[in-house]
Amino acid sequence: MSRSFLDAHVPELVKKLKVEEKIALLSAPNWWNTTPIERLGIPSIRMSDGPNGVRGSSHFVPTPAQCMPCATALASTFDPALVKRVGDFLAQEAKLKSSVILLAPTCNIQRSPLGGRAFESFSEDPHLSGTLAAAYVQGLQSQGVAATIKHFVANDQEDERTAADSVMSARALREIYLYPFMLAQKQAQPAAFMTSYGRVHGVHCSENKELLTNILRKEWNFAGIVMSDWFGTYGVDLAINAGLDLEMPGPPRWRTLPLVLHCLSSKKLTMATIDERVTSLLTFVQQQARKNIDVVFGDGAERSRDTPETRKFCRQIAAEGIVLLKNEGNILPLVRTSPLNIAVIGPNVKERVISGGGSAALKPTYVITPWDGITESAPAGSTVHYHIGCYGHKYLPTLENNLKTPRGDPGWLCTFFAHDEHGEISYPVQQFILNDTRVKLNDFLPQGLTPTWSIKLEGKLTLDKTCLFEFGLTVAGRAKLWIDGLLLIDNWSKQTPGDFFYGQGTVEEKASINVQAGKSVDVFVLYTNTPPPDGDDENGEGRLSQPALMRGVRLGGCEKIDEDDAITEAVSLASQVDAVVLVGGLSPEWESEGFDRPSLRLPGRQDELFARIARANANTVVCIQAGSAVSMPWVDEVKGLLQTWYSGNEAGNAIADVLFGKVNPCGRLPLTFPARIEDVPAYLNHRSENGKIHYREDLFVGYKHYQARRISPLFSFGFGLSYTKFSYSNLAISFSPFSDAKSLHLDLTVTVRNEGDRTGSDVIQLYVSMPDIGFTMPKLQLKGFAKVHHLVQGESANVTIHLDKYAFSFWDESNEAWHIAAGKYGLHVGPSSDNLLLHCSFESSDSFLWSGL
Repeated sequence: MSRSFLDAHVPELVKKLKVEEKIALLSAPNWWNTTPIERLGIPSIRMSDGPNGVRGSSHFVPTPAQCMPCATALASTFDPALVKRVGDFLAQEAKLKSSVILLAPTCNIQRSPLGGRAFESFSEDPHLSGTLAAAYVQGLQSQGVAATIKHFVANDQEDERTAADSVMSARALREIYLYPFMLAQKQAQPAAFMTSYGRVHGVHCSENKELLTNILRKEWNFAGIVMSDWFGTYGVDLAINAGLDLEMPGPPRWRTLPLVLHCLSSKKLTMATIDERVTSLLTFVQQQARKNIDVVFGDGAERSRDTPETRKFCRQIAAEGIVLLKNEGNILPLVRTSPLNIAVIGPNVKERVISGGGSAALKPTYVITPWDGITESAPAGSTVHYHIGCYGHKYLPTLENNLKTPRGDPGWLCTFFAHDEHGEISYPVQQFILNDTRVKLNDFLPQGLTPTWSIKLEGKLTLDKTCLFEFGLTVAGRAKLWIDGLLLIDNWSKQTPGDFFYGQGTVEEKASINVQAGKSVDVFVLYTNTPPPDGDDENGEGRLSQPALMRGVRLGGCEKIDEDDAITEAVSLASQVDAVVLVGGLSPEWESEGFDRPSLRLPGRQDELFARIARANANTVVCIQAGSAVSMPWVDEVKGLLQTWYSGNEAGNAIADVLFGKVNPCGRLPLTFPARIEDVPAYLNHRSENGKIHYREDLFVGYKHYQARRISPLFSFGFGLSYTKFSYSNLAISFSPFSDAKSLHLDLTVTVRNEGDRTGSDVIQLYVSMPDIGFTMPKLQLKGFAKVHHLVQGESANVTIHLDKYAFSFWDESNEAWHIAAGKYGLHVGPSSDNLLLHCSFESSDSFLWSGL
């Protein structure tokens, strides 16, 4: 492509485009790129997922990447400066993948911990979410990489996500769900917005002119592009007229030449609107090309990096997000004058649980498991024992670490085959060696395939233990598994719908065989993209007989254990050591895009395992790896509890750093942990009913609900312990007289002192209470926070929190404007939402209304 595009005048360029070229620009040629127009030197620019790492442009043969902690972990830092550094880091990662657009951050609201993508969103609180989203965007865009903030708006659960209408009041829409996007636009100006899959007020967000044009562009002065989520465009004219610039992914389903020309000829679309969308798109492409000349006009290669510096940074971020929830008797840190004799028990100890599933998942450059981190960091001379205790997986673990190709290379051999005119396998097209038994085929197919095609996957599986081994085969398409030439699993002839691959695949079909240690078995999987015969799924719904947007197959397996015996063995081990570290929680199969969690419970028999271990050893510490809250019926029986989230590549080291005291924990909960599912504000209103999701909790999301209903949560929003103690004093406010909302600025200052004997960091939280003017208001709302770092014993710091007009406003439905009412506003400061130590007030003698930012 010619670099003359960099200096081109976009309106003149639009005039030179042919109609078919304009239409092509408003969609994509493939999964990850914008459309190039070679005739005019217009380049293609590349985008990539996702919020906790830059995957690159292939699910099939992914380029390894650094995996950062998930959004809830980042939010637990309560540290915008640190989150901005994460944005800086991910921008560098994006450029290594030849990408100049990152599909992140996600700043939807955690209505319920059961939301499948809860781990991708920062918080239940709109102010915390918006402030951190803005910092993330600032970091990305300071390095020239465009942020694509998502999902605009109300993609807060996965149930019927492409169809359901989010039914809510205008106040809830403005004060809760649009608020984080508004803050990000006000403070950071994201270059792109991605629309939500679902509907708001009955209209799909990608077709919602009120959202995309009236609010986003006119009211908030957004000047970037709006793109759909993948397959989140549902028609031609409505989306274009509403303000959706780009249909993703490609090849397009709707913005094809015949369909758009038909809408033009019928006057459902005008060329003026097409030109407006094209101008927006080209302006965006030109801006990104100017900022990233070497990337856009580079070789297109995808690269990885793994340096001591990047590892240190990832380890720091992961540790800073860990939240210490319980530390009875100061059991933590695990530091003794003599070597430790400890047991590390649980289903996640040796598993690579670093991220949630779906579009956030990626292939990491490396993984430090909890076992790796703990054994490496334990005090010299310590003895560290291991037992799995029980399983916690949903799908059987992947097998790539135990597979070799027929020629002896790590992984397994994948061969693509074309079909003949009868639909039978004909000739090979291309071969690959894959190092993952999750084979996703949605964004890559080799050239030369026929419309229907097959792949053969071959490898030799060798285990280090003689055992009864269970295999599991899951598919979007059709597949069969043979072991040593014998058909073991048929997920081909008859299928049961499941949630695999965003709900377009099957359940996991399982079967077991006996294997001998050190003796390899031949593994052979045959996959075809053809759907099963109509009506063959067990539910009789024919869902699996429809052509799938997603294609793929997954092979898993593990030893089939007797969990009664396993738990008994783990309890016996626990009774013989000084202390026990339990590591459990969820995994990418339980928390993922495409479906919501079925319950708050830990999967498998983890609750039983944890309770029995705690009774066997009084010095038990639990580490939970999860992106949101889980129930904890054993919480009163354990002495120590860490919420470690999904912490990325360095998960194991970060956990060890906190366990052994190298890091003093300073994370705070960005969401309320409920004692039971019935206490969750969205309880009974989380799923779609007749195509509608009712947001009946209205403004009372998260801690606002618990305070209003006087419900005691398991752990409160903003809560988190430290290995030291802090005191607060000298609360003061300062502000100048103001004549309008724009000039309202208030500073609150407080002194924080480290009263303990360890260096530590603290988060100061400021909540505002509104005057009683006859409107329903939450009791307290987080409107400011600040973090002090590394205060040594006896050291004090003066902290200032700045507030503007939004700290004192609500959405006035009758005036369709933001409203500051005359009256007295309370300011409450403390270390968490239920522990506010200092109070003062501020009074406005006048009322103010405004719209816009």
